[in-house]
Amino acid sequence: MISCLPSTPEPLLTDAAGDHRLRPYPTGPRPPAALRLLNETRTLSQLKQAHAHILRHGLAHHPVVVGALLRLYSSHHRLDLASAVFSPNTMTASTFQWNLMIRAYVSNGSPLEALRLYNLLISRGCPTPDKFTFPFAIAACSALAHLPKGMELHALAIKAGFSDDTYVQNALIHLYLTCSTPDYARRVFDGMPVRTVGSWTALISGLVGLGDLDAAKQAFDAAPVKNVVTWTAMIDGCARNGRPEEAFELFQSMQAQDVRPNAFTVVALLIACNELGSLHLGRWVHDYARAHDGLGLARNVYVCTALIDMYSKCGSIEDAVKVFDEMPVRSLATWNSMISSLGVHGQGHEAIRLFREMEESGLKPDRITFVGVLCACARAGMTSEGCELFRYMVRQYGIVPRLEHFKSMAEVLGSAIHSSEDEIVELVSNLIVEMDDAGMEMLLRACRDYGDVMLEGVVSSCIHEVEVSRKGSTSEAQMQHHCFSWEVG
Repeated sequence: MISCLPSTPEPLLTDAAGDHRLRPYPTGPRPPAALRLLNETRTLSQLKQAHAHILRHGLAHHPVVVGALLRLYSSHHRLDLASAVFSPNTMTASTFQWNLMIRAYVSNGSPLEALRLYNLLISRGCPTPDKFTFPFAIAACSALAHLPKGMELHALAIKAGFSDDTYVQNALIHLYLTCSTPDYARRVFDGMPVRTVGSWTALISGLVGLGDLDAAKQAFDAAPVKNVVTWTAMIDGCARNGRPEEAFELFQSMQAQDVRPNAFTVVALLIACNELGSLHLGRWVHDYARAHDGLGLARNVYVCTALIDMYSKCGSIEDAVKVFDEMPVRSLATWNSMISSLGVHGQGHEAIRLFREMEESGLKPDRITFVGVLCACARAGMTSEGCELFRYMVRQYGIVPRLEHFKSMAEVLGSAIHSSEDEIVELVSNLIVEMDDAGMEMLLRACRDYGDVMLEGVVSSCIHEVEVSRKGSTSEAQMQHHCFSWEVG
């Protein structure tokens, strides 16, 4: 574990005398001191140093310290380091530690690993899972939308005597609604002896997710207590399901109830603005976020990304650029939104410049990034640049093109209105030479859907030539193999 320390470590936290926080105990550090040192770390580098310091003092295997390390490494999204701390092959790991590790996998987007760990726990039979194990494992099933495994967990929870636990029941409600089985979710909900605000929120958000807004609204109105998550689930549901006016009405009621909004509430309102196409209302939401900056709304990365999207869709690319430029932190979704927005507004060169700037920042583009930048090329008539970026996507980042990429390429090729047919043939030939049969078929399908008969004919002809060439190469290779076999035989 010492090898994980950086070459230029950040200084460990010290006390007034300049000593490391484990030093106050003359007989050696104790768990409370180790926990204090861990909890005061702010960066991953500091956490690694604190871990190394604890290792040197022989406290790394103390149950409380292990729990803290698992929690902190998970918060830094370093499951590799968390799993190095966790020891499932020994008998010393407690149920609490197993639960922390299962939850870490779920919260960091590895639900399959969470279920594998849960299966290992059950197969070993020791330690025994508790009422906290099941909600985490059920959450993994929800993330995978794996109904059979979720029902198996439900049965085991009943057998273990945890079926009436509120956390287990809330997790089951979420699972069954995620898996489009609202009758099962209702059965769990109706059988609950005690319903918390989390129970009502799980039901409402699940029904919203299924698009059953009327049932969700009925449950929302019946809920005796509502928190910001409950209100936001309903507001977001209205915004995304064709009821943007109702979303704002709910927000007014929420304010009347003196419930403070969070970042996701503001995002939901901005989605409603998109649906209404109202720049005026969008600016009002932006002003509201600024006026309540004490809640951390105006500079929140989710809010700012939604603002970029709203300003772009409502016609003010200048405001979108201003929000982007003023952001202290930008996520991949932020860059994608800004690149797509520039493309939609015909600023292809600016979109590509921003794409290169994103790469220089160290952020790795994903498939959505390339859809945005390819569409930007199409709208700006940048055919050569679009073809080159498509090849770059495959070669540099190993992204397997999907139908949306081929649809973008059909638009890119279709935008070559000033090119001769020979130039288009050359572009298409260079584009498809490295494609497999499935890729060429998707490109042809995309060009057919695009509706340009000439382009479809060019692509079809080029594909035919490539297929003939490949079959010829295969036949020649088979002939050479046959001759070689004849001579040897």
